[in-house]
Amino acid sequence: MGVANRLDLTLRLVQGADRVSVAELARRLGVSEMTVRRDLDELERQGLVKRVHGGAEATRSREGESGFAVRERWQAATKDRLGRAVAGLVEPGATVLLDAGTTTVHVAEHLIARAPLTVAVLSLQAAVRLADRPGIRLLVIGGESRPGERSLIGPHAVRTLETMAFDTFVMSIGGVQAAYGWSEFSLDDAAVKQAALSQATRTIAVADATKLGVRAFSRVTTLDRVDTFVTDTAADDVATHPKGPETLTALRDAGVDIVLA
Repeated sequence: MGVANRLDLTLRLVQGADRVSVAELARRLGVSEMTVRRDLDELERQGLVKRVHGGAEATRSREGESGFAVRERWQAATKDRLGRAVAGLVEPGATVLLDAGTTTVHVAEHLIARAPLTVAVLSLQAAVRLADRPGIRLLVIGGESRPGERSLIGPHAVRTLETMAFDTFVMSIGGVQAAYGWSEFSLDDAAVKQAALSQATRTIAVADATKLGVRAFSRVTTLDRVDTFVTDTAADDVATHPKGPETLTALRDAGVDIVLA
């Protein structure tokens, strides 16, 4: 796993739990505790976590920069490639629910070329990309904006989703593991995803290869609740992602279509 990818996952695990131990991070990431300590030192240098005895806790970065803003720069080319692949699966005229996340922002940008579309968003970041674009009818799902992420969460978001129906739900995900299913780092984000899954005819999950084999804190659903999974080609490389090929096999066995971009 590359350093940028590992930093991304480490940051999200710390943010999801508010505080987490070095030992727990090493277990979830499949790396040594020495590597975890080195990565935490780097994240602390960037102002994204605070080192405490035996682990780290979440914080805001220096100069008010959010974790989302930092993560958005990591692996941007891969995320843009995934965004283009997901958008290509959406038919013009469809009603789409777009999840929050750094990768789905790239999906939003590429959906513009698939207009006309009705796009409901669970992210203020995605809303900015889609606002005032020709052929895009933009709906912003109500709810509380989660600090640092600007994802829309909470009971109001869930209730709003329950009154709507979508052709396609594009779901970002924190982790996917053969035995555990799809999971997310934040309990609040997981609850919104669970509501969204019930309102969509089709669900496309999207995540880079580092999320394969990862078990995040909150289980979202079983493998078979997703119709299509879009990830990058590195997912099939056991040398860089030891859990990648076996996770892809489990997904295919569960009836999920795999798109490697």
